[in-house]
Amino acid sequence: MSRTLYLECFSGISGDMTVAALLDLGADEKVLEKALNSIPAEGFTTKISRKSLSGIDACDFAVNLDEVHENHDHDMDYLFGDGGEHSHHHEHEHSHEHEHSHDHGHEHEHHHHHEHRNLPEIFHILDHVDMTEGARALAKKIFTVIAEAESKAHGLPVEEVHFHEVGAIDSIVDIVAMAVCYDNLGITKTITSKLYEGRGFVRCQHGEIPIPVPAVSNIVSAYHIPLHFTEREAELVTPTGAAIVAAISSLEPLPEEFVVERVGIGAGKRAYKRPSMVRAMLIKEGAQESLTTDEIVKIETNVDDCSGEQLGYLMDKLLEAGARDVYYTPIYMKKNRPAVMVSILCEPKRKDELCELLFKETTTIGVRFETMQRQVLLREEKQVETPYGTLKVKEVTLPDGSKRQYPEYESIKELCEKNKVSYGEIYHVVKA
Repeated sequence: MSRTLYLECFSGISGDMTVAALLDLGADEKVLEKALNSIPAEGFTTKISRKSLSGIDACDFAVNLDEVHENHDHDMDYLFGDGGEHSHHHEHEHSHEHEHSHDHGHEHEHHHHHEHRNLPEIFHILDHVDMTEGARALAKKIFTVIAEAESKAHGLPVEEVHFHEVGAIDSIVDIVAMAVCYDNLGITKTITSKLYEGRGFVRCQHGEIPIPVPAVSNIVSAYHIPLHFTEREAELVTPTGAAIVAAISSLEPLPEEFVVERVGIGAGKRAYKRPSMVRAMLIKEGAQESLTTDEIVKIETNVDDCSGEQLGYLMDKLLEAGARDVYYTPIYMKKNRPAVMVSILCEPKRKDELCELLFKETTTIGVRFETMQRQVLLREEKQVETPYGTLKVKEVTLPDGSKRQYPEYESIKELCEKNKVSYGEIYHVVKA
């Protein structure tokens, strides 16, 4: 199923803003958490929260660094000096979690620990992160774009470029998180708006440099990315943000007519007069339809010597790896031997990875699969407020235009555990 992403960059773009927007679109937080927990580095934690930007509810993705790794990238007085939009100005933003900045527009000099990594060292880290090969390839592509830009800026071969802030752990986390969320959403094409950039100067470890910073200038030049200068005295586009656009954008214009299927808002950290945010939309070209047709792969195998515990573990692993559904059917094989038929439904691109898991985690010596056509109702994830807390609900649109809502099981389960009440009690309140 083709999925088109539209990124609206009227307030610029950075790594953390993009991650937050993709999470708000529905990227799986558990898949992201698994990947981030596997990064072979120390000194950071992450938080996903909500905040209000000029009254707009937005998702916030924050990488919090310990004292040793802190880089103070939200120090507006240091970055911009006197005047400009930054001057002791603070957004009236209401966040439910502590927020910490990690935009990557430049390198600054603080009396703190800095990690200077080259591209092979960063690739070594990425090779040990628990993520799909598609996500890993995207993360490497983004870092390669930045390396080429920094190489040109400093007049050094790519292999000799040592990253400063973009080689620091918060930047690595941002790029890994973006790649994982993008891959998890199954996006097949990305369209971006012009990149809106500010003007003026920003301070880095070498002194004051013009906006856009050299890495951003080199990226937009090399990849022919449209840039629009505003009158704002602010650095709106970071090298990480520009590299993300270079790595994923088709540079196509928006279709004349399209349907917005879902919207995600990602919040920035810098305290400018106008809020920093990226708006992401999943769009579909043409008129609204309640039914879509796509392809799905069905994978099956028969096993007669696997324990119940082994099959339970297998189901968890298959679902974590991206299977849409997994189910077991009791069967009888030759010699009337009781057995189980394992059935998996997945996107075509997941087939090889899931077949490999079957061979690894069961005793089977062969699997069969077929590609099937299916019709799917238009669906949308929503949140409803209940006396027990916020609950996730799936809303589907029927062919006659009517709608149906289904509470999400995992969301009900969380509220049950939080409020110490029965599943049925919360379910009936939500349905009502």
